[in-house]
Amino acid sequence: MRIAVVGAGFAGLSAAKVLRQSGFHVTVFEKAPDVGGVWSRTRRYPGLRTQNDKGTYHLSDLPMPAHYPQWPTGEQVQEYLESYVDMFGLGTALRLSTEVVSAELLDDETGWLLASRPAGGGDPVTVERYDHLVVANGIFCDPLVPSFPGVEDFTAAGGRVLAAGEFHDLAAAREKNVLIVGYGKSSCDVAIPVSDVAARTHVVARELLWKMPRKLGGALNYKYLLLTRMGEALFRYITLKGFERFLHGPGNGLRRGMLDSVGSVATRQLKLRELGLVPNGSFQDIARSTVSLVTEGFFERVADGRIGVHRDRTISELLVDDGRPAARLADGTVLAADLVICGTGFRQHVPFFDETLHARLQDDAGNFMLYRQILPIDVPHLTFAGYNSSFFSPLSAEMAAVWTAAYLRGGITPPPVDRMREEVRTRVAWMAARTGGRHARGTNVIPFSMHNIDEVLDELGLNLGRLARARQWLLPVDPRSYRRVTARMIRRTADEGVTGRAEPAPARRAAP
Repeated sequence: MRIAVVGAGFAGLSAAKVLRQSGFHVTVFEKAPDVGGVWSRTRRYPGLRTQNDKGTYHLSDLPMPAHYPQWPTGEQVQEYLESYVDMFGLGTALRLSTEVVSAELLDDETGWLLASRPAGGGDPVTVERYDHLVVANGIFCDPLVPSFPGVEDFTAAGGRVLAAGEFHDLAAAREKNVLIVGYGKSSCDVAIPVSDVAARTHVVARELLWKMPRKLGGALNYKYLLLTRMGEALFRYITLKGFERFLHGPGNGLRRGMLDSVGSVATRQLKLRELGLVPNGSFQDIARSTVSLVTEGFFERVADGRIGVHRDRTISELLVDDGRPAARLADGTVLAADLVICGTGFRQHVPFFDETLHARLQDDAGNFMLYRQILPIDVPHLTFAGYNSSFFSPLSAEMAAVWTAAYLRGGITPPPVDRMREEVRTRVAWMAARTGGRHARGTNVIPFSMHNIDEVLDELGLNLGRLARARQWLLPVDPRSYRRVTARMIRRTADEGVTGRAEPAPARRAAP
């Protein structure tokens, strides 16, 4: 079986590794000149670091290097992924600087025709047939930059608007008036280095998010609070089991008290009340969408005036004020703005699929309808990797790849279509209600990372034992605990008579 993987971030590389070990011929397409996905040098913004510590943010069979700091830089994460490619000999499977421009489903039996070309456009276009396609383009691949009124005059006056992932050169902000839009990780991260060189730095936040300090009270590493099964159980899952029934039943007061206590400590530690930056709602709202870790130094710079935060505000228009680029906020405030950097989210879609194929993958609201966040219900020969974004995204993606490999080796038979469809509809409706619609079109499973991994591995009969999972209730999850899962899956499916025999590379033909 010939498999094409599109994307060479954590999801694409782990899928390639698992599938090759499972006996398949794999080709990985990546339009960037290097591996890494969001960590590629083409997408890294100044100040980018991991949110997880290095002990929880890695693939199961390759820990982060011991000399890395606790929260690695974007460059270090990319170097780690390069070492993963070398360790597992994935270089021969990679086609870097190669963009997939279209993917055509031939029929239920034949597979796919993929058209690709050198990144940046132009000829030649190459068309190849594959038996199966793994989409690993990431849910953070296509930045969503607002269409601001007045942008034409603004840019004509010398102003620039770009996404955070398009901002690579700090020199572009030197002695400039910089406006950063958004209050999530990328916006707060990039505000720090920008404030070192800019004339003025302002953050425009439509909605304040709760932030978790890296060390609560300056002492307790947040990984002991949120990167454990106990931390995950503090938030209500779609179904409750075991101790969760107590926490969300008779122990609900205790659970809320724990979260409120963390929120109170974070508020005092970060001086949010003094800064006028206490978010609306309660601290448990931190898990409504993506959990955001505090960017070191951010609130200190707000306090000393190097960063200004305009809370509960949006940009109503870009304009030219006294011959200089500027922005008017919804409350009428006009701010000088030579450079506008947008950390305003992403568009979740597959750019090489046409509208007809998207319609088969999504519901009427545009949510991806994927069983186990992996398998489309109505499109054959297709699986997704990394569409289960979580606290443990590398591990989540890798375990999804194990599910895909077992599925292709005949080691699992999914439920009937009607049952899968109903299960996915129920889950997406729950996600929408829980997050207020901020679930990245059904792809964001935060904070229920381990629930997702459990469901994937339980279905395969490959989950860790009770004792190993019990330790994860109080200790941060160590991805190395899952390093034997792939080998166990391969042995089990081989015992069932499925060999997954590798086949020759697909023949190429020029596009007509």
